Amino acid sequence: MQQAQANLTPKQQQIALIAALTAIGDLTNLASALHEGLTTALTINEIKEILVQMYAYAGFPRSLNAINTFMAVLEERKSSGIKDKQGQEASPMPTPINKYTQGKKTLETLIGHPDPGKTSGFGAFAPRIETFLKEHLFADIFANDILSYQTRELATVAALASMHGVEPMLQAHIKMSLNTGLTIAQIKQIMAIVAKAISQQQANIGLQILAKMTNS
Repeated sequence: MQQAQANLTPKQQQIALIAALTAIGDLTNLASALHEGLTTALTINEIKEILVQMYAYAGFPRSLNAINTFMAVLEERKSSGIKDKQGQEASPMPTPINKYTQGKKTLETLIGHPDPGKTSGFGAFAPRIETFLKEHLFADIFANDILSYQTRELATVAALASMHGVEPMLQAHIKMSLNTGLTIAQIKQIMAIVAKAISQQQANIGLQILAKMTNS
């Protein structure tokens, strides 16, 4: 877990903004946010990883559109003589590895308690998607160490708070983000970013969920 800070850093704020705009498909404002993100010390690889992760929450179309937008932004900056930092590469995954076990372990770290897997809830009703969740999202994606768990949860909360009709998932990921060390104040800052970039109505939904969970 990362040590909590009082406020989101400028870099964290840009991550939240990029995730939120990707989630709703606002490519015009996303391009501006990507420019600002690169200027605010985000590397190319960090941004790529955010946009790849967003497919798990907003779908392939919006993730791919965002990646194409990012490619255009990088080309524009390169043509202007700007040399952006590529950033670190992901550490190699240990082999052999049981991806389901790895994903289950990652999820349990995030939720802070044992996960029932296929024994109850949607895992019992639709075991294939439970396998996809463990092996792909929480193993293939979250195991990539270009971004920390905390950063991934920050981006996820911003994305889900910007989307309609995903309140149960938003509640779950707010809890996970708190488990990674983000504070109530920082989550409120995420909602302020959503209010400004997306809508006050969406931000209010997130704030209401946070208040019910934390009595804040």
